[in-house]
Amino acid sequence: MTEVFILLSAIILDFLFGDPYNIPHPIIYIGKLISYVEERIRKSNTDLKKGGALLLILVLSTVFISISLILFLANVIHPIFKTLITIYLLYTSLAAKCLKDEGIKIYKVLKEKDIKKARLLISYLVGRDTEKLEEDEITRATIETIAENTIDGVLAPIFYIFIGFLLGMPVQFVFLYKAINTLDSMVGYINEKYKDIGYFSAKVDDLVNFIPARIGAVFMILGGFKYDMKNGFKILIRDRLNHKSPNAAYPESAVAGLLNIQIGGENIYFGEKIYKPTIGDKNRKIIIEDIKRTINIMYISEILFVVFIIFILLYII
Repeated sequence: MTEVFILLSAIILDFLFGDPYNIPHPIIYIGKLISYVEERIRKSNTDLKKGGALLLILVLSTVFISISLILFLANVIHPIFKTLITIYLLYTSLAAKCLKDEGIKIYKVLKEKDIKKARLLISYLVGRDTEKLEEDEITRATIETIAENTIDGVLAPIFYIFIGFLLGMPVQFVFLYKAINTLDSMVGYINEKYKDIGYFSAKVDDLVNFIPARIGAVFMILGGFKYDMKNGFKILIRDRLNHKSPNAAYPESAVAGLLNIQIGGENIYFGEKIYKPTIGDKNRKIIIEDIKRTINIMYISEILFVVFIIFILLYII
């Protein structure tokens, strides 16, 4: 079946190559588009909340039209060429290897006791201040990032590829999701600069992640069969709402429960201490090996989810 071949090809490419630095990545161009439109809206002196709605509409419509045009032109050249372009674009929507690589970089420098370099590396992944973080805090931040992005960067894109297959537009659907996700990461903050212009982007991001976060957290626990699955379900049920985001605590609860650790708590943003609810129980101290365990959970949950999706595709289509 063509859909299964395309999905597996995209996942295998991500597993093998991740995000090569020398190949242009579509998300980079979506980010440039967001920056361009945001700048124009700010210069126009439009009400920023209305401007934020316009930003969302313009970015999503541009992405949808652009992807549709690319696929149309590829099909004009040859249907096989369209299939190859489809595989490539779907591959770029996945981030499992990228997450693994970034996590392993931090793991290695922590093993070498190079805290200064570890602080620099984690600063590329999180919004909190990292200049004074110690080993356990860097490890916690890495685990939280990989856990949360197991949904945003892996399982949710696969979910929207699946929905797109059912409706005949897998690339359009997954890139609408990625555009919303990128909008949220660029303007979806609650500080003075972004709270108005990013309002709609943040709300829509919460909406599109609602189902993937909940389904994905269950698959993450199933993917953690080598760890404490019983505690994983317990902590997921208990702590799934312990986050300002309606979705982020789901994957973080799954990982914290599986590994019998506690994440969340105090962080510093722009010099100000911010306390977030804790997730999980402090049954043991977090260690750097937990980074590798979180990566393992990510990959196994992806495999299980893909098998589940393929089974449905074979049954329905």
